[in-house]
Amino acid sequence: MIKVLKFLKPYKWGVLIVFIFVALRAFLDLLLPLILGFLVNEGIGLGENSVSPQVDKIWFYAGLMLAATLTSIVVTITSGYMESRISAGFARDLRKAVYKKIESYSLREVDHFTTSSLITRSTNDIQQLQQVVNMLLRMIILAPFLAIGAITLSIMQNPTLSLLLVVSIVSLIVMITIIFTITMPRFQLVQKLVDRLNLVTRENLSGLRVVRAYNTQDFQAKRIDDASKASMMLNIFVNRVMGLMWPIMGLIMGLTSVAIVYLGSVYFIGIDGFDPGTMMALMQYSMRAIMAFMFMSFIFIMIPRAAISARRIMEVLEMEIGIKDPENPIALPENIQGEVTFKDVTFKYPDADLPVLSDISFTAEAGKTTAFNCITGVYEPTNGCVSFCGEMMISNHPTGKMK
Repeated sequence: MIKVLKFLKPYKWGVLIVFIFVALRAFLDLLLPLILGFLVNEGIGLGENSVSPQVDKIWFYAGLMLAATLTSIVVTITSGYMESRISAGFARDLRKAVYKKIESYSLREVDHFTTSSLITRSTNDIQQLQQVVNMLLRMIILAPFLAIGAITLSIMQNPTLSLLLVVSIVSLIVMITIIFTITMPRFQLVQKLVDRLNLVTRENLSGLRVVRAYNTQDFQAKRIDDASKASMMLNIFVNRVMGLMWPIMGLIMGLTSVAIVYLGSVYFIGIDGFDPGTMMALMQYSMRAIMAFMFMSFIFIMIPRAAISARRIMEVLEMEIGIKDPENPIALPENIQGEVTFKDVTFKYPDADLPVLSDISFTAEAGKTTAFNCITGVYEPTNGCVSFCGEMMISNHPTGKMK
């Protein structure tokens, strides 16, 4: 994952500016509950047994809240725009590097990955990383700032009631751990199923004429349908499990708010300066702390999934090239005749025991493609004959079988 993030280096100043804006946004989000507490206590004058509103202070604190909200909106929009630009540029540069590397591959490297897998790595895997980078630029600063700030300010409001946060956060962590354990092993399988779907789709499209010639449309349709259903069912399962996070988090936040209001109003109002404004601020900070831990859970869930995609992409970028271009290539002559000469050529496939070509020598000028078509039976020689296995004449056998 770290190796892939080096493609963010050209955007380091933009990343720094985004971090500053996100930190400012977190500060403004933490400032709003504090102002709300002052508005309730000093502006509305809501005490334990009385209400004494002061209009000037209401307008003052309401103006502060409006200014903080508008500033937060501007900062959020600006940082969001920069996050999108940086993540899109990161994906573009990474995709460019992957395509450049693939262009240098020989058939040996292409066969090692398979074409369908290279398509998935160049598209879906890079898209996964783009989404994670976009999220990290926002959450990696926002979530810790909100969590630390909200917990600290909650303790300042009322240390005893702040213990409710511990129960809520522990419950949230347990829920996230269970979901994380269920879904993570399946994320890698999702990418493999995408590879499989790309493979059968590509085979069907590239061999469309052959499929029609042999009337195997139903068989090919079933292959694609089976691959699609396998991918669909796994994605549905993962998304359903992940979808449980928001309802459970909402339940935890609601129960925390109810507990703070009940315990605060029954046992703490009027004690050690704990008033309705402080209770409202404590509720807001509790919600922000839980949301911050929820954001961090997304980071911990998305990073392992992105690490799988990053590893698959780095396999492509770090693949050793079998056939390298010469450092000092010789220029081709202006008038190329197209003559091909094999001289004592021997070839063996990787991991094969025996060579398939041994000491082959021949010279072919014009007509190389025509000669191949004569071998497959597409063309029939004007004179002479082409034999197969020494005796069998190609012209005496069905063209389909010879192909």
